[in-house]
Amino acid sequence: MAQMSADIEIYRPSVNLQEVLDVSSDDQLLAIWLHGRSKHTQRAYRADSQRFLAWAHRQILHITLTDLQQFANSLDHLAPASRYRTLSAIKSLLLFAHRTGYLPFDVGRALRLPAVRDRLAERILPEADIHRILSLERVPRNRAILTLLYASGMRVSELCGLCWRDLQPNQDGGQVTVLGKGGVTRAILIPASVWKLVNGLRCANAQPGDPVFRSRKKGNGGVLRPLAVLRIVRKSAQLAGIELPVSPHWFRHAHASHALDRGAPIHLVQATLGHISITTTGRYLHVRPNDSSSRFLPL
Repeated sequence: MAQMSADIEIYRPSVNLQEVLDVSSDDQLLAIWLHGRSKHTQRAYRADSQRFLAWAHRQILHITLTDLQQFANSLDHLAPASRYRTLSAIKSLLLFAHRTGYLPFDVGRALRLPAVRDRLAERILPEADIHRILSLERVPRNRAILTLLYASGMRVSELCGLCWRDLQPNQDGGQVTVLGKGGVTRAILIPASVWKLVNGLRCANAQPGDPVFRSRKKGNGGVLRPLAVLRIVRKSAQLAGIELPVSPHWFRHAHASHALDRGAPIHLVQATLGHISITTTGRYLHVRPNDSSSRFLPL
């Protein structure tokens, strides 16, 4: 990823956004910054930001670049990806504070993020492994979950949030409407075989607002939790003889990579997965190249 420029740009808004937003404390700024993000993102970003502010013993108005650099040094015991995520969250907060007029300039812009090795290729299962997982799963609900994760490329949170009103027949198969990140809704077409598998779970008395994938545990309103889906995925992968920490998101990775390998247009994959930037989708092209200049060497 490209490093941020070390130059500090002074931002002078035409109106006093701090007054418009009525931000008078760090807690208020944090609440506005996190508003509208997913619960998972809110939880992670809030923890990272509060950890930094507790370490610095300063209000955001008094944070210096030295504070940021020393805090970054204090994270050496963490994995590179964890350091990157923590510092990225803090930089995002400071940038937001600057843009809203809460800070006179973006002090976080000069902080360099640690280099992180891209491990995406390690989390993309071959087609044969995916099909072995699907074929060996005998529980109808679990097989429908695994198949839909792969066929749609949806996130596990999107799958757990599905209600029967979100599924509609379409041509030979059907379509699923999901609520993605940032409250953005998208419709995903699924083939007839997958539609039949998922729709086969529907009871005769199912209501439009009932969850598609119900939990078998009492006390949570019948809603299946992401942790339960993770357990299903792990158990199915082990049954297929795959000794890797497979997660539901690996099926999303497999969908993107396999679709691109088979000639799907990158813009179509972007729309299906709900990526805001095509750069995110393009990562799958780079981690699994179809050709290389090494092929032209006399080896």
